[in-house]
Amino acid sequence: MKPGIHPNYREVVFVDVSTGFKFVTRSTISTRETIKMEDGKEYPMFKLDVTSESHPFYTGAQQRIIETGRVEKFRQKFARSGKAD
Repeated sequence: MKPGIHPNYREVVFVDVSTGFKFVTRSTISTRETIKMEDGKEYPMFKLDVTSESHPFYTGAQQRIIETGRVEKFRQKFARSGKAD
């Protein structure tokens, strides 16, 4: 690798602000804040609005169904063409 052209690839803590869930992974994201973890090390920190701990798809929370009329129209329109005569 050429020196001086690659971003700084280091361990970063990502924090879900809605649940407080934290995980450490490697990233090139630039951050201004730091956090001290349970292992005693200080890591750069990046705040996230949604993670797998808070997203309805992963948590099983009820999701809203939007615009069901279009789906029903599609099914009605193509239900006839799918039948074999």
